[in-house]
Amino acid sequence: MTQAERDVRRAAPPDPPASAASTPVTDAGGPAGDDTVRNPWERFGVVMRSVWLVFLIYPLLAVLGVDSWMAKAYGVLLIAAFVVVYVFGMERLDARQERRYVPASWSPTRSLVLLTLLALAEAPVIGLDALGFAPFVLSFAMFALPVRWAFAVCGVCVAVVLLLPLALGRLEEWWSFGVVVLSVGVAVGLVRVATEAGERFEQVRDRLAVVAERERVARDVHDVLGHSLTVVTLKAELAERLVDRDPERARAELVEIQTLTRQALAEIRETVGGLRAARLDHELDSARSALAAAGIASNLAADGALDVGVVDPRHRMVLAWVLREAVTNVVRHSDADRCDVELGTARLVVTDDGRGVEGRPEGNGIRGLRERVAAAGGTVSLQTGRDGHGTVLEVTM
Repeated sequence: MTQAERDVRRAAPPDPPASAASTPVTDAGGPAGDDTVRNPWERFGVVMRSVWLVFLIYPLLAVLGVDSWMAKAYGVLLIAAFVVVYVFGMERLDARQERRYVPASWSPTRSLVLLTLLALAEAPVIGLDALGFAPFVLSFAMFALPVRWAFAVCGVCVAVVLLLPLALGRLEEWWSFGVVVLSVGVAVGLVRVATEAGERFEQVRDRLAVVAERERVARDVHDVLGHSLTVVTLKAELAERLVDRDPERARAELVEIQTLTRQALAEIRETVGGLRAARLDHELDSARSALAAAGIASNLAADGALDVGVVDPRHRMVLAWVLREAVTNVVRHSDADRCDVELGTARLVVTDDGRGVEGRPEGNGIRGLRERVAAAGGTVSLQTGRDGHGTVLEVTM
C-alpha cells in the first residue's frame, strides 16, 4: 500500500456495509428495518405459495375416498397441518432471504422434519397416494438446506417416488409421477443455483467497484500531493533564502504556500468526495428499483438520464441521504402514481403526485433529514405540490 493510499484511508470515513447502501431510511432517519420498502409482490406471497397447494387435492381425494370417518378426519387434519407448516415455513424462508425479522427459535430444518413426519403419518390412511406430498417436501428442502444437503434430499425424494412403487409392483402407475417429481427437483434446483450465483456476482461486482474507485482516488491523491508538495517544498526553500535578503518577497512566497496548501486540501476533499459520489449513483439505482417495485412511475431511466456529475462532490453524500429518505417516504406514505427527481449543482428536488403534506405532522425521518442538511449548511423545503396535490421536497446546499 502506498503512502497516498494510507492517507486516503485515514481521511475518508469507513465504507458502509455492503447492504447499507441499498437499505432504505426510516422515519427515524437511520437505516430502515425489515419492513420499510417492501416488494409489492410480497403482499401476495402467501397467495402465490398457496396456489401450488392445489396439487394436494390428490392426497385429499384419496383421504375422502376411505371408508372410515375417523380415518377421513385424521387424514384431513394431517393435510391441514401440512398446509399450515408449509406456508408458514416458506414465509419464514422468504423473510430470512430478505433479511427481515425471523424469530431465533424458528428452524428450517425442524420445519422440514415436521413436513416429512406429517407426510409419513398420512401413509397409513392413503398408502402410496401419500407420495403426493413429495414435491412440497422437495421444494421446501431445496430452499431451506445448504445446497449439497438440498440436492441430497431431492435425490432421496425422487428415489422414494420411483423405488417404492417398484417394490410394491405398481411402478407402471407411478413412473410418470416420478418424472414430475424429478422435473420439480431440477426446476427448483436451477432456481436455487441461479439465485446464489446472482448473489455472488453482485457481491463480486460491488467489491470490484469499490476497489476500482479506491484505486482511482489513490491515483488522484498521489498526483495532487506529488505536485503540490513539490511546489510547496521549492517555495519554502526559496522563502528561507529570501527571509533575510528580501523579507517582502519571502512573505509573498509564504502567502503562495498557504494558497497552495488550501488548494491541495480542497482538491483532496473533492477527490475523497468522489468516493462518496458512488453512493449517490447507487441511491439513484435503489430509488429506481424501489419506485418500480411499488408501481410508481418515475423519470429515473435506466440509461442514466440523471447525471450525478452535475452535483458538487461536497454535497453528494448529503443529497444521497436526502434522496433515500424522500423516496422511502414516497413509497411508504404518499399513495403516489408518479415521482420525479431533479439534480443540480447544489440542489435536489423530489416531486410526487400523492396525498401531499397538508395536515400531516412531520415524522422523525424528516426532522432528522432537516438536521442533517442544516449541519451541512443547506436548507429544506417541504410543501404540497401544485393544485393542492402531491408533495415537493427541495434541498438546497
